[in-house]
Amino acid sequence: MTAVSDRIGGDRPVFSVEFFPPRDDAGESALWRAVRELESTDPAFVSVTYGAGGSSRDRTVRITGRIAQETTLVPMAHLTAVDHSVAELRHVIGCYAAVGVRNVLALRGDPRGGPREEWVAHPQGVSYAADLVRLVRGLGDFCVGVAAFPEGHPRSPDLETDVAHLVAKLRAGARFAVTQMFFRIEDYLRLRDRVAACGADMAGVPILAGIMPITSAKGIERMAELSGAVIPATVRDRVESVADDAAAVREIGVEVATALAERLLAEGAPGLHFYTLNRSGSTREVLGRLGLLPVRAP
Repeated sequence: MTAVSDRIGGDRPVFSVEFFPPRDDAGESALWRAVRELESTDPAFVSVTYGAGGSSRDRTVRITGRIAQETTLVPMAHLTAVDHSVAELRHVIGCYAAVGVRNVLALRGDPRGGPREEWVAHPQGVSYAADLVRLVRGLGDFCVGVAAFPEGHPRSPDLETDVAHLVAKLRAGARFAVTQMFFRIEDYLRLRDRVAACGADMAGVPILAGIMPITSAKGIERMAELSGAVIPATVRDRVESVADDAAAVREIGVEVATALAERLLAEGAPGLHFYTLNRSGSTREVLGRLGLLPVRAP
């Protein structure tokens, strides 16, 4: 299994995409259409999310395994500490290894009620994502990534504390970070600079920038509420002005995502991580405008 760190460590910027486990057969069909449509674009990796409290654990393991075994894509599985004992976490990690998955995004995870609810560690579990990183790394040849929060995690008292937690995760053995979605480039640049200032060992750590192309007015508001991301007033006003026109909202979403991505790449971001919501159209259009799609031979 190719390590994600090997795919994102080159001189050229890369991109990756994220899917979530569908709730039913129709959703799973839509997911696999998106997987096949994006396979030809050669992303550095694709990730599959893991529901709060492990609510989608079995489906996540199965889908990630299918991607590993039936496609040319490099899959990365999510793993959260919520409601899991160390023994259960070891079991899940073993399940990933059994289906050929060796790339893991280690997350403390959100409580079942949402990111702002009280987080309570399992009595036989781990309390921090750094502990989970060490657990995964200690169980075999895994490439581990972690989450980063350009605007700060909702539970962090300030940005300095949030950066300290990120650095602790990286020093625990994580080899890269993927940010939560954001809309203001300044937040990403500030995060990157603060991490680099923490020591020479942090200066070269890849921090992939999370981007979610807007596809619906209600959907982006919900995602921003869950993630804590701030939608700039200029973006919000543009979307609200055409909220009843799905095609117009989607076009604005592509334009906003493309403009943000262009600035990120110009500032040296090593990669872009697209939150697709199991749809590939907008992401592929942004990639096309950025010139990141593979050039097909005539």
